[in-house]
Amino acid sequence: MGTAFFGNMDTFSTQEQKSMKSRAVKPKRDAKTSPRKTENKADSKPIKKTAVIENPKKRISAPRNSKKEIKTQVVKPVEMNKPVKTKKVPKKRAQKPVKIIFLGGVGEIGKNMTAFEYGNDIIILDAGLTFPNSEDMPGVDSVVPDVTYLAQNKDKIRGVLLTHGHEDHIGGVPYLMKELNSDTPIFGTRLTLMLTDNKLQEHRIQDTVQRVVKAGDKVKLGAFEVEFINVNHSISGACALAIRTPNGLIYHSGDFKIDLTPVAGEPIDFKRISELGKEGVLLYMSESTNIERPGYTMSETVVGTTLDHLFSENMHRRLIIATFASNVHRLQQIIDLAVKYRRKVALSGRSMFKVVDAAVKIGELKIPEGILIDIEKTKNLFDGELLIVSTGSQGEPMSALTRMSMGEFNKVTIGENDTVIISANPIPGNEKMIYRVINNLYKRGARVVYESLEKIHVSGHACQEEHKILLSLLKPKFFIPVHGEYRHLKRHAQLAEALGVPEKNILITDIGNCVELTESEMKFGENVQAGTLLIDGVGVEDYGDSEVMKDRLKMSADGVFTVAIAVTGNYVINDPAIEAHGCTFTDDTSEADMRAVVCRAVDSYDYSYGNKTELALAIKKSLKNYFYRKTKKAPLIVVSILDV
Repeated sequence: MGTAFFGNMDTFSTQEQKSMKSRAVKPKRDAKTSPRKTENKADSKPIKKTAVIENPKKRISAPRNSKKEIKTQVVKPVEMNKPVKTKKVPKKRAQKPVKIIFLGGVGEIGKNMTAFEYGNDIIILDAGLTFPNSEDMPGVDSVVPDVTYLAQNKDKIRGVLLTHGHEDHIGGVPYLMKELNSDTPIFGTRLTLMLTDNKLQEHRIQDTVQRVVKAGDKVKLGAFEVEFINVNHSISGACALAIRTPNGLIYHSGDFKIDLTPVAGEPIDFKRISELGKEGVLLYMSESTNIERPGYTMSETVVGTTLDHLFSENMHRRLIIATFASNVHRLQQIIDLAVKYRRKVALSGRSMFKVVDAAVKIGELKIPEGILIDIEKTKNLFDGELLIVSTGSQGEPMSALTRMSMGEFNKVTIGENDTVIISANPIPGNEKMIYRVINNLYKRGARVVYESLEKIHVSGHACQEEHKILLSLLKPKFFIPVHGEYRHLKRHAQLAEALGVPEKNILITDIGNCVELTESEMKFGENVQAGTLLIDGVGVEDYGDSEVMKDRLKMSADGVFTVAIAVTGNYVINDPAIEAHGCTFTDDTSEADMRAVVCRAVDSYDYSYGNKTELALAIKKSLKNYFYRKTKKAPLIVVSILDV
């Protein structure tokens, strides 16, 4: 029988104590009916039973064979016929994952865009563009992410967060906002939103909701709370983002470097970053652009020193400096040196004017009165009195510097007394265009200074040692490298593993991937529709399904062959008109032979029982076979059938 204890024995009367002790005497058992007599003492165990106490005055017998003093405690009585309440242990629900959707910026340089989703809430981080690859995107102006998934879920979107104002992070905002609800807020620092608003105005997108933030600010967006963290980069107002989710903290680096001696603004906020690391970072997402470079990125002050001695060495020569228009800190250094060496400054390039105007309005750029002049008036100044600041540091075909190098810029003619300083390094893929510009400048007699010759440019992206510092401060549980080609992402993943992040906690992603994140697990989920959209003037083409791009590529490779045929009623009249452009023919091909092929195709087709489309297909098929047999080429064939 089980035992119950009732406080100290002294609380009972002498008679009650004797009564209780008498009950503790072991009763006699029959040897045949008592199993305890036959059990081995070593194997015997007391049998526990639960005693239900119905009356507080009733005494409970002590266990048999017990020789120890009985300790008792008071037990509250249980009401008659009332069930005993037991504490319910809540069942642990399966944790809902945070979904991280990659729409750009992984497996490539540029076009950065990532969405974070939890339940019915989505936030978007950056919306950038990239420049086309001229080899397989002829005639395309720019390339932006496919935002079909976001358009389908636009009612869930709580905000667009911009880390900084570079084209590869804000250039796609107009195309994104055309697909979202008009009241979707856009968050960014002052310069970032000024540059973004310029782009929205170009696309005639009015009445957008823009929220200016600064480093240290926090915004609540549905299930997410986002904190902006000050970092250094090659543009003012760059921030990393600390994203608090129901499952844990995600730290996204944005584009950054560690510059302890910046020419403007504050150094990277190590204090806050280390505090976040102590708080506990579930996932760290870090840019990877310079991960292949060892050591540290040089400070922007190094460029100022180099520029100073170049100004000094070229006192009597005209200076032309090409740099990124968005690098406001470098523009400030250039203008300060122009003042020091008594030169007037002429700006060249549309984006240069827009950035300077925006930066001056918000106080990020300070230009003394009278220092700027119109480029039309530069011919009235001696060479040593003039500095031209231009776009085109990446060799863009329509940029001011490229046109100068080709002699196609009527406002500036390059000559032997010019020193051209290219204060930038090539974005991967742009090397050929930049070196073509440099070669053309040399041919025109100019002296050219670029990164290979002088420390004329420092990157805005962290090198290996800087990445090690951030990984050590944040101590993330999971890690995803972003902002880079596959080789960059792979190298960054290896670095993170070397610093203690387990290999199973690292993922390398691609465009369209969806990663599901909980407190204990990170894994790939179901992919979403994603890809590349081509911007051609005001037109937009899906790169994967673009018939226009397929035709352009075919024309660029094999040329185009056109045939025009006139029909009246059910009959074909007159001979076909034939033209060939960009086609290479052999000696045994002639216009007469091609005309004969077309005529045979027309004669073999009974137009009275057919239609224009079928007749055009029959002519294309005959010409395609003829060209491949004669030239082993497949030009684009265009057949026009005209009603007369």
